[in-house]
Amino acid sequence: MRIVGLGAIAALTLTTGAFSEMRSITGKPAIDSPELLEWPYDGGVVTPNLNDPTSNTIHDFHAGLSSCELLLSSEGNYHPALRDIWPIFLAKFGERPLQNWMYTTSPPVALPQIEHSIVQVGNLYLRCRPQVVVASRKVITQLEEERQTEGQAYALYKDRGSVILVKKGNPKSIRSVWDLGRKDVQYVSPNPALEPGAFGNYLATIRNIAEKDVNPPTGMTATTLIDLIFNEASGNPSKWLAGPRIHHRDMPWSIAFGRADAGVILYHLGLHVTQTFPDKFDIVPLGGTVANPQPLTGTIIETRYVVRIKGDWTPRQIEAREKLVQTLLSDDFTKILEKRGMMRPDGFVGSLSGPHL
Repeated sequence: MRIVGLGAIAALTLTTGAFSEMRSITGKPAIDSPELLEWPYDGGVVTPNLNDPTSNTIHDFHAGLSSCELLLSSEGNYHPALRDIWPIFLAKFGERPLQNWMYTTSPPVALPQIEHSIVQVGNLYLRCRPQVVVASRKVITQLEEERQTEGQAYALYKDRGSVILVKKGNPKSIRSVWDLGRKDVQYVSPNPALEPGAFGNYLATIRNIAEKDVNPPTGMTATTLIDLIFNEASGNPSKWLAGPRIHHRDMPWSIAFGRADAGVILYHLGLHVTQTFPDKFDIVPLGGTVANPQPLTGTIIETRYVVRIKGDWTPRQIEAREKLVQTLLSDDFTKILEKRGMMRPDGFVGSLSGPHL
């Protein structure tokens, strides 16, 4: 079992609007991960890398790629929608197909990926600089401050809140965020050191929903709940589990095959997991129903943005970049997002005239 260092997490003090200061997280999660032999990598470990024992293991395919007609560096939370739009994007190249294209669906790695022009998965080393990035406002702002972007950043999609992912049949009868504090419930979160954005989102959602509940369980407060889940007040040092790297892969693994009973996850990710493995998972809505989520007061709702990246691009790379941005802002992608449990941001009008930072 590996334990991550969480010095930075102890000082976490998220605030959201009228909500109180976030309770400091002093506990440390137990990493819920399969036991694997730690085979060495040909070129060592570089930054960024997407090595993850629950999903991304490439030991017996050895390659270094450095010719990219298109590379999209993208956060992975909307990966089902990105998979659906990709054939529509590729069809735009007609009789001259796009040959060397790649995209990441992972934690946000755009900043180090642009800086080092590399990303690693196992023994595959991709030595290319991204032409397009999809990321949170925070990451986009950092890219702009470092003068890495070109043109406007357009608001791409907005999530519909979070749900609780549980084992099929919900054997622990989990109905609300309050149940996550029970001693018999093992809770799994994103890795707070490697995915602080996702961890902070779900943490704030739990705290905010509890704080705004007008009828909390007797003797319970939002602070008490956070302590019970994260700060070892439950007396169970393994109550709080975390994935080793990529939460939309790790958390379902932990609930299906590891030690976890439940985890808060974005609605559209939970929907995709239950549709993909209907015999292994259920989701508990946090407001509304599974078919029609109505996020409870305090739920964190976030928007992701798309932006072009500066570079010494060839005409072919510029063509690919522009067609990708246009495709992501198209009506086709709007329909795919809605099908996959997401929506366009408020005020979105499509094309390149959509809302931007």
